[in-house]
Amino acid sequence: MSLADAIRSRRSVRGYLPDLVPDDELQQIFELAQWAPSNCNVQPWKVYVASGALRDRLSAEMQRRVREGVPPDPDYEYRGDFEGEYRTRQVECAVALYSEMGIARNDREGRQRAVMRNFEFFDAPYMAFIGMDKAFGTTVAIDVGMYAQNLMLTLVAHGLHSCPMGTMRNYPDLVREAFDLSEDDRILFGLAFGYEDTQVAANRTRTTRDPVASSVIMRSE
Repeated sequence: MSLADAIRSRRSVRGYLPDLVPDDELQQIFELAQWAPSNCNVQPWKVYVASGALRDRLSAEMQRRVREGVPPDPDYEYRGDFEGEYRTRQVECAVALYSEMGIARNDREGRQRAVMRNFEFFDAPYMAFIGMDKAFGTTVAIDVGMYAQNLMLTLVAHGLHSCPMGTMRNYPDLVREAFDLSEDDRILFGLAFGYEDTQVAANRTRTTRDPVASSVIMRSE
């Protein structure tokens, strides 16, 4: 697969088969992702991959907290009040997803089920929690994002898919406890991954990209 093919094939998949990835292949995937660029090559990303019984316990506890209304306590605040063109794109994405899932705008129960699917990890057999040391700020978080892009494209090249998930920052205490981490280890987001279940309706969702001119300005003088 070419790099161009991997970039165009990558999308957020929200339904997975239970099949596990061979350990040696997982090692290859994460070794290639490790070649992401970073400021002064500090390689600040930290990745905690839960599978098996640990994955199931984390999912169950997150679902319980959501059902019982336990407030999220993320390490980093999330700004979700998009306006203007950003709000337009956000709505278009939501409409595309919910239309495929058969969820109407006034279907509160359906929307709540869609939210809970996040904490079911979309049935993915792997959930990677991605973060960095608390000493780092926005500049270094950009490096972590570049690592995540490397990882997602490498997964595609190996016939796998993923879904980056901001909701996985909601309960970082669970991640620290599960992986015996210190308070210095902060969680930015999560990445569900595995083999796509093509029978899941949400996986038919496709989004578009604006013309290059909408975001890139080129000048020579």
